[in-house]
Amino acid sequence: MSVGKVHQFSLINKEDFKLKGVTKVETFDDSEIVLATNGGPLVLKGENLHINNLDLETGDLSVLGLIKSIQYLDAEGYQSLKGKGKGIIQRLLK
Repeated sequence: MSVGKVHQFSLINKEDFKLKGVTKVETFDDSEIVLATNGGPLVLKGENLHINNLDLETGDLSVLGLIKSIQYLDAEGYQSLKGKGKGIIQRLLK
């Protein structure tokens, strides 16, 4: 496995989430973060979520807040969440 394709995460005390392998942040707010990773689409759900650090060059992400779930999505689920995020952004820009 090449270094650029590493995909791993750690979670400490349900409040400090670190991830390697992020390629894109699709949507985020304080209760949900939708990510594209080289391990597949990933959704974090929780409370008071804050992206503490994001470096798309290295693929590193750090999130602070109460993590309640970590879920990998299939392509269908990912597309439906991407559409949801765009609708929110479009509504805000009106």
